[in-house]
Amino acid sequence: MISALILGGTQFVGKRLVQLLLDEGVEVTIATRGRTPDSFGDQVSRLKISREDGESLRVAFQNKQWDVVFDQTCYSSQEALDTIKALEGKIQKYVFTSSQAVYDFGTNHKEENFNALEFQPSLKPRGEYIGYVGYQEAKRAAEAILFQQAKVPVVAVRFPIIVGKDDYTNRLKFHVDHVADGKAMFIENPDLRYSFIDSAEAAKFLVSIAKSDYQGAINPGSSGDSSLRELVTLIEDLMEKRANLQSDGDPSPYNLPGSWSVDTSRANSLGCYFTPLDQLLGQLVRYYADNRH
Repeated sequence: MISALILGGTQFVGKRLVQLLLDEGVEVTIATRGRTPDSFGDQVSRLKISREDGESLRVAFQNKQWDVVFDQTCYSSQEALDTIKALEGKIQKYVFTSSQAVYDFGTNHKEENFNALEFQPSLKPRGEYIGYVGYQEAKRAAEAILFQQAKVPVVAVRFPIIVGKDDYTNRLKFHVDHVADGKAMFIENPDLRYSFIDSAEAAKFLVSIAKSDYQGAINPGSSGDSSLRELVTLIEDLMEKRANLQSDGDPSPYNLPGSWSVDTSRANSLGCYFTPLDQLLGQLVRYYADNRH
């Protein structure tokens, strides 16, 4: 891989991805709306696009070539279609950041539990995908467009919940802070189970899968899953404080309608391994606890 286009690249996993590629000597181009500053200076090239304006993609990508595109910011079927049209003949591989949300609610999903080649997408802009159900349909439809219509190999990386010290969503930190402060917290379904992945390992996986010959869907992440009850118990044990769980408390940002977790054995079979889940969550809980003030 000599050159890469990153759609996104200014936040969270995208920032880590850019840095990893630069460290490997890859020529990196970042394509964004231009609203979020980055720290890469003259190490990267920049293009200004709007994912909701297909013409902006066509103009930005005109007369350009890259080995791989990493798509971090696609949230609709229309955006997926506009992007493959704008990049036709300009790339050799398409790495799409998808989500475990493509699966129905449940645990230990294998890749074949959702087949994008059999999904019939409707063309919609991102504004028509509402809530969790909309997010699920958006990622399913984007995968379907890419796998059914792209003329280059496609990888759909179905990430579980991404966590890390640089997680700007603060969803895991929410739970640590509430336990530490004794604030009331509402967990609707404490026994629902979720998979997780560290943000640094997520970025490394994207680079690894792009350099491989793999194509198709794949589930990366720490093996196994955790319930919210187990997560809160871990926080309680490490902080030696009891959680204040109340029906009128602040709702957990992990209050989802069902369990979502994945089987990561296919990624493991490619030689990709991740921090054990208990260790990952324990490290982050300690980090948030130690850096509260």
